[in-house]
Amino acid sequence: MALKQHKDERIRFDQQVDNSRKFVFPFIEQTKRLGTNTKVLEIGCGEGGVLLPFAEAGCYCVGVDLNPLRIDLANDFLKKEVSAGKMQFVFQNVYDESFLEKYKHFFDLIILKDAIEHIPEQEKFIPYLKNFLKNEGQIFFGFPPWYMPFGGHQQVCQNKVASILPYYHILPKPLYKGILQMFGEPKPVIDELLEIKDTQISIERFEKIVVNNGMKILAKQPYLINPIYKYKFGLKPRKQLPFINHIPYVRNFLTTCVYYMVS
Repeated sequence: MALKQHKDERIRFDQQVDNSRKFVFPFIEQTKRLGTNTKVLEIGCGEGGVLLPFAEAGCYCVGVDLNPLRIDLANDFLKKEVSAGKMQFVFQNVYDESFLEKYKHFFDLIILKDAIEHIPEQEKFIPYLKNFLKNEGQIFFGFPPWYMPFGGHQQVCQNKVASILPYYHILPKPLYKGILQMFGEPKPVIDELLEIKDTQISIERFEKIVVNNGMKILAKQPYLINPIYKYKFGLKPRKQLPFINHIPYVRNFLTTCVYYMVS
């Protein structure tokens, strides 16, 4: 059963803004000073709500997304900020040579909020981000580990049972696809969920990619209850228990979200 924010773009935008203001922005400020001289890039910006608190703080913000409809919505919802020259939204692939030429070593901060788990070849993509950072630049990553109860994003399913059934996304791909078909999910939903299965990422694999590419984890915050679940399910955000954080692999099954700051 798709949630209301999956059907109403304005609701989704407002939730993005509130979540960014209360959780993402303060977490980033722990390691990165934000202000009028800060240039921010969000990859997979959607409707642009995550960036609004940064623009309000005086940052210059660029949002890029591969969905032109969401770029149109961002330009509509944030037309005042765009008109004032505080923000820009771009329908483009960050691998495009023209994008790289324009923004090489341009940004102080890159944001990937609920995005890295959708991107293929993460071993190639994460180090590629260095091309856009200034020398002292940092990257924020926020994502649900694949093995957590809803790491397959099955909450987007239209069938109520399929949307609330945990962990079945970790089954072998043919079996997972068969279950989705059994629940009557339409092909576009199934294709999206199988794509996420192909790009799955765990805590261990993410951290290995970062370390193997000479990057450094500056801050980390795992959550037992993802802050975004406040809007999706009415649940109070809760940080993960410290002893769970130190149990490799097991922590993936019990952690619904992790925030990272990487340099």
